[in-house]
Amino acid sequence: MLVAAQEAGIKDERARFREIYCAVLEARAQSFPDYRPCEKALTRVGSEPAPTGKPVDLGPSRRHLIVGFVPGLGWECFADWLNATGSVTAHLAQFGYDARLVEVGGLTGTEENARRIRDAVLAMPVAAGERRVVLIGYSKGAPDLLEAIVRYPEIRPYLAAVISAAGAVGGSPLANPAKESDADLLVHWPGAHCEKSDGHAIESLRPNVRQAWLARHPLPRDVPYYSLVTYPDPDHISRMLRGSYDKLSKIDARNDSQLIFYDEVIPGSTLVGYVNADHWALAVPLNRSHPWLTSMFATENAYPREALLEALLRLVEEDLQGG
Repeated sequence: MLVAAQEAGIKDERARFREIYCAVLEARAQSFPDYRPCEKALTRVGSEPAPTGKPVDLGPSRRHLIVGFVPGLGWECFADWLNATGSVTAHLAQFGYDARLVEVGGLTGTEENARRIRDAVLAMPVAAGERRVVLIGYSKGAPDLLEAIVRYPEIRPYLAAVISAAGAVGGSPLANPAKESDADLLVHWPGAHCEKSDGHAIESLRPNVRQAWLARHPLPRDVPYYSLVTYPDPDHISRMLRGSYDKLSKIDARNDSQLIFYDEVIPGSTLVGYVNADHWALAVPLNRSHPWLTSMFATENAYPREALLEALLRLVEEDLQGG
């Protein structure tokens, strides 16, 4: 059953995030690629709350947050081929944010990846109770992350926030007809360093599995949750993702080519914003490492990811500062 956002316990901070993101975009326009005007970077959906009018702090991080990115399905298989430049982590480091990748299994189920997330958090240079760790789950990384929060309560005293960024919180209908053997094709990707599926990677993305898990596992309320949703205009879907976009559109046209927008929201979380980008454009920088592929297939992959992540962390830090 779908209910109004307020009935689902969702707090709407889109207006404040828009103020912060717009300020970051304009201040950093010359320092990173793929700049977009703010109105084209975010999608307006329904009626947004009024702007707050508060100033935006663009100085160094006061809490020196440690940011752990939990990637999605197959990431370790094609990470070397993708050859990401690390521009996001370098950009964030200028302002005192320590960003790093949490290494999870690319073709592994949520339970195994939750254990790896737990180990990664406990190895971070922060003491329990300081609450300086922000974990961001992209795509399948979001259910992996939520599993870790529930299964391993010992990591919660370290956490300042948990964020779903185009996260498969409610699963994807595209996983219903898929088989684990489909995911195993990624082990043959050029330069892949990943093992075959453990039999649970695709299964963990099916809507019935995710919905049943959410029903059985109320999320602990001692950690703040945020949801960043990809909700692109139809003309911002890359050519190579148009087929999956059309398939999902038979259920709901409000999708990013992999997920329907409401399946990206953590129950009881703060809604940060709707990003005008398809599923890959949010986190997979094909346009920077493989421009030939972009020109032919990933035609809408360019996006100012550096500014987006900086704005997201500044919103979290502002919330923490306000208690």
